[in-house]
Amino acid sequence: MNNTNEAEAVLGNLISAVNMLQSYPEFTSLIPEVRVNIAYALPDAKTPQQVVSVEGRITTVDGTPHASGMPAWGASDHLARRILEVRKYDSEINAAINFKCNQEIIEVVRRYCSRRGLLFGWLDRSEEPKDITGSDGTSMPWKVKQLAIKYGTMPRLFYEGAGWGKEPLFLALGKDAVKVASIAIEIARCYREKIQN
Repeated sequence: MNNTNEAEAVLGNLISAVNMLQSYPEFTSLIPEVRVNIAYALPDAKTPQQVVSVEGRITTVDGTPHASGMPAWGASDHLARRILEVRKYDSEINAAINFKCNQEIIEVVRRYCSRRGLLFGWLDRSEEPKDITGSDGTSMPWKVKQLAIKYGTMPRLFYEGAGWGKEPLFLALGKDAVKVASIAIEIARCYREKIQN
């Protein structure tokens, strides 16, 4: 596959994933204060400009998930850097999505991982070294390395606890954007069932 075909396939997959999320109103229960983004990297991506994501993130409009902007290359520096860093430990990871984290969602995700034989992980941001905490963009390598050391591999689903000025968030990692969107939608279904009971 040439570079143009790869880029079109990655972009098309991300658009499909965004459409899936937007067509599932219950996913709004997993949208955090910082909103959701989903990103998908080219197979040989080396920079955030080679990762496509949603400009402005996914928010809630009239009770349903809604992409604030169009998919664009380099639109999410944070998730792009996450994917690029994770690939140093697991080359199969090409995509990521963030979503809300609270105690009930943690319980739902633990059960989800247990039923599917997935490794559940978490990262304590309070352990982050002070010299990294205050410097923008330097914590990503530390966070990813801590997960790899703690679990011996990269968990497909994990959360980062709250830190100073940071909302706790879950991340799902996978081979493509449709896969991580599917995971998030399944978790939203499980969470909806839990809060309805």
